[in-house]
Order: sequence, then structure tokens, then C-alpha cells
Amino acid sequence: MIRNGECLDDLQNGLFIIQKQNGFKFGIDAVLLSDFAKDARSRNTLDLCSGTGIVPLLLAAKTDTGNICGIEIQEDIAEMARRSVEYNKLESRVHIIQGDLKNASDIYGKARFDRITCNPPYMKCGTGMKNDTDTKSVSRHEVLCSLDDVLRVSASLLESKGRFFMIHRPSRLADIICGMRKYRLEPKRLRFVHSYYDKAPNLVLVEGMRDGGEELKLMPPLYVYNGDGTYSEEIDKIYGRLSEDGI
Repeated sequence: MIRNGECLDDLQNGLFIIQKQNGFKFGIDAVLLSDFAKDARSRNTLDLCSGTGIVPLLLAAKTDTGNICGIEIQEDIAEMARRSVEYNKLESRVHIIQGDLKNASDIYGKARFDRITCNPPYMKCGTGMKNDTDTKSVSRHEVLCSLDDVLRVSASLLESKGRFFMIHRPSRLADIICGMRKYRLEPKRLRFVHSYYDKAPNLVLVEGMRDGGEELKLMPPLYVYNGDGTYSEEIDKIYGRLSEDGI
């Protein structure tokens, strides 16, 4: 099941993921997104821009959601994600397809999901791009989908009062909030992620509700590292290296 040029990485929760040895690999942003979204009760979840399937796998470990779907536009990456699902014997709960998220409403049907997650490309086209077609460029830049595409499609796919979760760059926050309001994904929670206590945030977690009321809560900041470079206690809890009571 593991092919040449691939590796099997232990997710430290009983699950494993297949990734390319020299390709784009999941980072802390996917881990933070799945943790941010885990407490929203869900019957049917969809992960957009699913990549290697890391967010669906983590949600399968963290929640009891019975149906977790993922859509990824790159055929080879989607196929690799399906093999990870098979390796972990999660075929009854996790379903990855190859497809363009811009067509997701036609594929799945409107108002189909009560939770949507997305770790989209962060950078606009033309920002530091080297190759429009390689996996890393597609994963990092808005080559094949834009922020507006993600928000528009998510609003169509979510049932009323369904929850939308995304991680992105703080520099795009104005675009994110304006776009969410445009598509009736009312912003409900924001949480900034900082590498260190004395550094500006480099990530932001956003939760929205389809047709939700107007109230936005700003959560306490999340710090990845302590001053000495070790991981913070909260990060260790998110990764499962510490229990919730700190043991």
C-alpha cells in the first residue's frame, strides 16, 4: 500500500497517514484546524482542499461523526488519501473523492453538511509562485481555487445553522470576514495563533455559522512555543502528548 517515494507517518493517535517523502506534507495548521472544529456536533462533515486527508483522519480520531467526506482536486493526492483511509480501516466513516470544490454543490447536493472544514491555499496567485502546476504551488497558492470560491461553496453546502471552520493568514482577515458576511456565513469565533508570546500572530482560526446571528467572540490567543523553544502546554494537549488535566 506504500509506494516508492512515499512514507507512512504515525499520527500518535492510533492512526497513520501516507505522504510523499519529498512532497507537500501536512503541518500544524491542519492539526489546529481539526482541534478547533472537533467540538461542533456533526452528522455529516466535509473537508474542502483535503490534500492527503489529514483533517478527515484527525476528525475521525477526535469525534464520533459517522460520515466525514473530503474533496481534493489533485488526483494523485486524493488517491493517496484514499489509501490512508483504507490503511486505517476507516472506509465506513471517511470518504475521499477527487474533484473540484467549485463543483462540490453539484457533487454532493446543496445544504448537505452540518460542518465544513477547510485549510485552503493562503497566498494569492503571483505571490512567490514558481510553478503553477506542482503540488506545493497548488497547496500554497490560489491557483485552482480562491478564498471567495471556498466561502461561496461552503455556504451552498451547509445546512442552515451549520458550522464552517477555516484556518488562514491574519493578513487575509479583512477578506475573510467580508466574504463570510457576503455569503451569510456569520463569523462566530476568532482565535489568533502566535509562534511565541512576543510575536505577531501568523495564523488565525475562524468559525462561522450559516444564517447565524450577529455575535463574534474573540478567543484567547494560542501560543505554539514557550520562551525556551519547547512546545506550549496547550499544543502538547492538542497533539495528545498531555491529557486535558496536564498529565
